[in-house]
Amino acid sequence: MISQLGCGYKALIPDLYRGKVGLDVAEAQHLFDGLDWQGVVKDISASINWLKANGSKKVGVTGFCMGGALSVTSSVLVPNVDAAVAFYGVPSSELADPAQAKAPIQAHFGELDNFAGFSNVTTAKALEEKLKTSGFPHEIHIYPGNGHAFMHRSPEGIKRRKSIGMPDEDEAAVQLALSRFQSWMTHYLSS
Repeated sequence: MISQLGCGYKALIPDLYRGKVGLDVAEAQHLFDGLDWQGVVKDISASINWLKANGSKKVGVTGFCMGGALSVTSSVLVPNVDAAVAFYGVPSSELADPAQAKAPIQAHFGELDNFAGFSNVTTAKALEEKLKTSGFPHEIHIYPGNGHAFMHRSPEGIKRRKSIGMPDEDEAAVQLALSRFQSWMTHYLSS
């Protein structure tokens, strides 16, 4: 979650796994598979309430992959969300229906993302159709030649993308996505 205070932002990152850390892919997948999604929604709601009780007039939610799906979820299920930006992730329809969004949503996807039903182009376009019925402002951006996690700039992220045949980096796409993110949040979080 982020909230704008003056010219800067205050950020709060809830510990959705309650101190547990996946040290390898299998362990991380196990944690993800066992995630208490309803509990996570409550944690996000509590985080937003804390920020608003401590000086933040408006609060936005953003995230990547699972966090992207939770950003969309927050715009549907969490009161007091003022804006959301999702990077490659859409919640299951059982968790949250984006047609019921109650806050503006911007979302970013890689054209070559192959996570069907979660973050591929078909899913991005379906998200856009659902958001049209919500009545809230929305933007869906698809970045040509990019795959899942194109914003992950760490050496590990670059290595992973290369191992699955994705471009190692696209600085122009990253900067464009960051610019769009910043403009969106500035617009919706400014007093």
